[in-house]
Amino acid sequence: QVQLVESGGGLVQAGGSLRLSCAASGRTFSQDSVAWFRQAPGKEREFVAAISRGGGSTIYATAVKGRFTISRDNAKNTVYLQMISLKAEDTAVYYCAAKGNYYSIVASLYDYWGQGTQVTVSS
Repeated sequence: QVQLVESGGGLVQAGGSLRLSCAASGRTFSQDSVAWFRQAPGKEREFVAAISRGGGSTIYATAVKGRFTISRDNAKNTVYLQMISLKAEDTAVYYCAAKGNYYSIVASLYDYWGQGTQVTVSS
């Protein structure tokens, strides 16, 4: 079992920055690939970014590439999502999710989810 807790969300103006954190507890965190997803009101949950178990491989959605950076510190059992140049369309609840072995962009393949953190970007 892995428990995930997101933090760092909030209200920011367009063009601003936020850093989200996903703190994990439970089994050895380095066993799991981790991803960030987001869900805006009235829309389906969408993939944002993912990182491999060791942190050496990452993948991003086209909409955030070049603006968001995913990273992890396995010693701290934490994954981060650094977001810069935020846009109004980035407004959503952001979730982190974990799965064993390789990462995926498919939400249904993830076994563990956090409760989400709200990011609101005002234009």
